[in-house]
Amino acid sequence: MKIGIIGAGAMGSGIAQVAAQAGHEVIITDKNDDALDASGAKLIKVMARLVEKGKFESKEADAICARLSYSTQLDSLEDCDLVIEAIIEHLEIKKTVFAELDGLLRADAILATNTSSLSVASIAAACSHSERVIGIHFFNPAPLMPLVEIIPAVQTSKETLASVKEIILGMKKVPVIAKDTPGFIVNRVARPFYGEALKIYEEGIADFATIDWAMKEFGGFRMGPFELMDFIGNDVNYAVTESVFHSFYCDPRYRPSFTQKRHAEAGWLGRKSGKGYYDYSESAPTTLPTKDEELGKLIFNRILCMLINEAADALFLNIASKEDIDLAMTKGVNYPKGLLAWADEIGIAACVDAMDKLTDTYREDRYRCSPLLRKMSKEGSKFFY
Repeated sequence: MKIGIIGAGAMGSGIAQVAAQAGHEVIITDKNDDALDASGAKLIKVMARLVEKGKFESKEADAICARLSYSTQLDSLEDCDLVIEAIIEHLEIKKTVFAELDGLLRADAILATNTSSLSVASIAAACSHSERVIGIHFFNPAPLMPLVEIIPAVQTSKETLASVKEIILGMKKVPVIAKDTPGFIVNRVARPFYGEALKIYEEGIADFATIDWAMKEFGGFRMGPFELMDFIGNDVNYAVTESVFHSFYCDPRYRPSFTQKRHAEAGWLGRKSGKGYYDYSESAPTTLPTKDEELGKLIFNRILCMLINEAADALFLNIASKEDIDLAMTKGVNYPKGLLAWADEIGIAACVDAMDKLTDTYREDRYRCSPLLRKMSKEGSKFFY
């Protein structure tokens, strides 16, 4: 199969590497010559490192690099079987690109967008053959992250969905199927991990380090929410939060935080800028958490129940299957457990009680309990066992 990638940035280059490693002929296009040169040089460097680590033989690595070609011309993709767009998250720009691809590629070629939150249906609407358009959302870094969200639009044919799932499995990735709604699975369900942590900070309950400590100590998360936001970049994370908020008609459950907005406006973007919620300069003092067990458990339980509630609501609204929701959160953002399985473990009734207490305290629609959780609590049922 010949696969085209539009965009030679980190994501596009990563997807190209994954496709080439799976044996596909790959062509990367980008209007910027320097970006193409950097992509090619980085791939050679990455493959050399993988050879050093014993992941590939030299001949195999050379063959992978040889399967990649580069071009500044979009029409170089005309004989591709699948084209994956990985450019800026701007709907009108993407639609313009897809309209051009629609007239360039043969009618049976698949057109995919790597968007993380935009409407796949809107992008597909730019094409006369909209049935062959689909979302294929890889996670960064694509060569390392196993999860791929596959998002069929309302126009997408069953044949396109089946073909794409087979292609992703052939790349040795873990596919999950998500409904075409804002944030899909991961970027929707994960919102409380950041949003509720920010709210706890803004209420003066605990500082950044203590909240991060609580989530790692009592939840087993690899990174706390503020560490993770600094790693992702506050500008990127805030933009996704704002996009999801507006896409859900300003549902208070997804309301952005002024704390994060001010950090982004100040240029405190996290690791990439040297300062975010933490100071990453060599002279910065070590930030220590308040290791109060009662406080830590209160923080962890509040954020966990918000996450479980969001996962349950995603299932209630048929965003994805229960298996795919839990798979997405463990494979896409490295959660220690699937959230629905976690709900079974701590008890559905306990989750409902926690949400009701938050509602009683704040009287905000943000804390409304998922109807599915409430129904399951009354029935005494569980998600899995």
